[in-house]
Amino acid sequence: MNRLDEIIQLVSTYQRIDVNTLSEQLGVSKVTIRKDLDKLEEKGLLHREHGFAVRNSDDDLNLRLTIHYNIKKRIAQQAAQLVDDYETVMIESGSTCVLLAEELCKTKKNIKIITNSYFIASYLQEYDNCQIILLGGDYQKEAQVTVGPLLKEMIHLFHVDKAFVGTDGYTIESGFTSKDLMRSEVVRYMREASNELIILTDASKFSNQGTVRQFTLDQVSRIITDQSLSEEMKNHLSASNLVLELV
Repeated sequence: MNRLDEIIQLVSTYQRIDVNTLSEQLGVSKVTIRKDLDKLEEKGLLHREHGFAVRNSDDDLNLRLTIHYNIKKRIAQQAAQLVDDYETVMIESGSTCVLLAEELCKTKKNIKIITNSYFIASYLQEYDNCQIILLGGDYQKEAQVTVGPLLKEMIHLFHVDKAFVGTDGYTIESGFTSKDLMRSEVVRYMREASNELIILTDASKFSNQGTVRQFTLDQVSRIITDQSLSEEMKNHLSASNLVLELV
């Protein structure tokens, strides 16, 4: 784990932590910590006030990135290995998907990312080796995504090998579910426009259930999640015709 990741984890855990404590715990100078905090604040992963690093408010999209951040980062790094240089992929708006998009821009050459997430487009603005194809549609301000019939038409202009999406929950009875009807339609459109649908989610989602069904196991090619997945769920998912990767 690099130092920036450690800072994110500490701020997420304590919600508010001072520069002196960060300096002592990480074994670097306060000047170095302040420079690190500048970088993290610029990316919107925390904010600063009077010598403290502070977790974002609950209604801030960036907060979703910091919850289980290190797990999501490992999932994103594993997913990035599936993508080749010069490839075009679809990525939807989940927080782990944001980290995947960043990982691709850091480690791959000339990647094209088709997305409905204006948050992802903004998050990646410092990277020059990625081309972002931003899909239009009805704009959901809080989630910073586009949805609706125009988006459907735009997605169907493309066909890619891989689409990466997140989920709000999974149960054996209901399959993958979402909290939002319009955004659940988006991932179904992406599935239709790709050869492989790949789910990126931390294991906590396998005890949740959303209100809207997304898709069933037989519509998914691969799931990448973390090692805390229960044995019962591992056995259930492994028995289906998909690839299960635990990081």
